[in-house]
Amino acid sequence: MRCFVRSMLSLVLLVLPAGGACRGEVAHDTPPDAGDAAPAPSIHSNRDKPAHDIPQAALDSPPGQPSPLPGLVRVKDAKSKRASSWDQRGRNTDCITIGPRETALLANIEGAGMITSFYITTIDPDPLDYRDAVLRMYWDGEKTPSVEVPLGDFFCISNCIVRRFSSYMMAIQLGQGGNNGLTCYFPMPFSNGARIEVCNESNGYFGGRFGGLWYHINYEQYGAPLPDDVGRFHAQWRRENPTTPSVRPKSPHDNQGPFEANPDGKGNYVILEAEGKGHVAGLFLQVDNTFGGWWGEGDDMIFIDGDTWPPSMPGTGSEEIFGGGAGPDTEYAGLYSGFLLVENKRGIPTFGKNAMYRWYVQDPIRFAKSIRMTVEHGHANDKPNDYTSVVYWYQTEPHAPFPPLPRRRERHPDRPAAFYKAHDKLEELSTVLVPAFRDYVFEGVSMPHWRRSVQSNASRAQGYMESGQYEEAAKALDQALALIPASAKTPR
Repeated sequence: MRCFVRSMLSLVLLVLPAGGACRGEVAHDTPPDAGDAAPAPSIHSNRDKPAHDIPQAALDSPPGQPSPLPGLVRVKDAKSKRASSWDQRGRNTDCITIGPRETALLANIEGAGMITSFYITTIDPDPLDYRDAVLRMYWDGEKTPSVEVPLGDFFCISNCIVRRFSSYMMAIQLGQGGNNGLTCYFPMPFSNGARIEVCNESNGYFGGRFGGLWYHINYEQYGAPLPDDVGRFHAQWRRENPTTPSVRPKSPHDNQGPFEANPDGKGNYVILEAEGKGHVAGLFLQVDNTFGGWWGEGDDMIFIDGDTWPPSMPGTGSEEIFGGGAGPDTEYAGLYSGFLLVENKRGIPTFGKNAMYRWYVQDPIRFAKSIRMTVEHGHANDKPNDYTSVVYWYQTEPHAPFPPLPRRRERHPDRPAAFYKAHDKLEELSTVLVPAFRDYVFEGVSMPHWRRSVQSNASRAQGYMESGQYEEAAKALDQALALIPASAKTPR
């Protein structure tokens, strides 16, 4: 799968040529490789250049070519490079630390090139890290990000619940002790620089008890800008919790007619509103079915280039988008589509949390001027549920402004108030334990005398959290915090 994507320019080519919450930045990546790549002019500077001056990698696959495999045999004028969390002292601290409300710079690349894969992992992460940390990507010196998504959702982690799977564009693979490696294979081209950062908006360290993020960003550098018809990668996160019914909700188990009409799609859940020329390449949809019954009777409706009614792409139900049979209640993962998560809460089919992905590799959803991508939340929008989405697309710049990313607490999954009360104490504890543990593991510094008893209470609290005994967890965490000397506590 890794090698497939290295020649996937067909996915980023357009149809026709184009006519904070964080207080500081932790820079880890090596300085920009200014000596390795020629200065890159603007994206539009290739108009009069002969084809041999354009990077060969950009010409491998014509639009619509279904397979990238032929590109593997081409010898290209490109240089492979990597930005990573490697320990530049030559030691083994091959991860970065992102403290409370800090931003880490993962990559700052100059010139023209394309990111070919992006991998991260943590050890024993706090599940809320996946929504508290925000991934942002900038291309060609732009001031507003083309990617702005909570880190876990970008890699198809639904509501902070990990499901392992392999697919064409994303994979989550098992590590020792239940840890996971997350990999994205979307190609991400640029002509004049790339910048990738992660902002930790929580009050604790990112990355669980190790407080570490390990990452690889593999990319190619080219000696000239990319052609004008190469779109830029974008990803956007949205949530509506709960969705607002357009008609009177039926009983959760009433799936009989007569059915209300949806004559215009105006009350649909909105996945994407974009302007410019480009195509949608992927969708990750999450539905927390709190209302009950079958949630997916809603149709997708995609309005292209100013459509009013009917849409250019009318649907027939939510499961069809993701290749499922009627009302999927079993998890599956395929090359291009899957139902990653089907909770079947309390043994009730499709009740609770559900998550699905669809990669439009063979069938990109193309638009010349604009797109409005929507889906009904139940037939005629009759279900009040929690909808969250990430959409991945390519387009010419500039892109339309993104809607403001909701605040950290508004991004959190629905859990009991007692969970979040205990979790706040866990964050406070991490500000003390993480630095001490990292010094012990990576630097050989002796552990403070109080750590063993504190860790014992913290482990007990973790067990309570996992079993849903949040009040008991809060008590254990209070006991742990009381054992820490005042001199060891970090001002918050």
